[in-house]
Amino acid sequence: MRDLCEMIPIAPTGLRTSVLALGVALALTTGLVATPCAFAQDTAELAISVKDHKFDPAELQAPAGKPIVLRVKNLDPTPMEFESNSLRVEKVLTGNGEAVINIRPQAAGRYDFFDDFHASTTKGVLVVK
Repeated sequence: MRDLCEMIPIAPTGLRTSVLALGVALALTTGLVATPCAFAQDTAELAISVKDHKFDPAELQAPAGKPIVLRVKNLDPTPMEFESNSLRVEKVLTGNGEAVINIRPQAAGRYDFFDDFHASTTKGVLVVK
């Protein structure tokens, strides 16, 4: 298989390398390519657990306009389904299972969530400020 640089005969090798390096540097400095460190700093990380069909804590808080990474631990031996209509998320967890739920940036407000399998007892709220 031929090298990509061999297939682009429009400029000498040194110039092609410089143009490529310039393009990568430009993309990184203008934010066109998200770096893992930058993404991690802009993300709100939250954790919640479910025990005896109740969320702990029952109320979570997060900043407005930032992506949210929610780690859910099901400490019950039975399955549960983390669900929120307002957040548009739904995730089934096995008994004693864990999941990571990525939530898009939200506007300020209150967002209810529940366990769809035990909706009468397992309710919580995400407060975004």
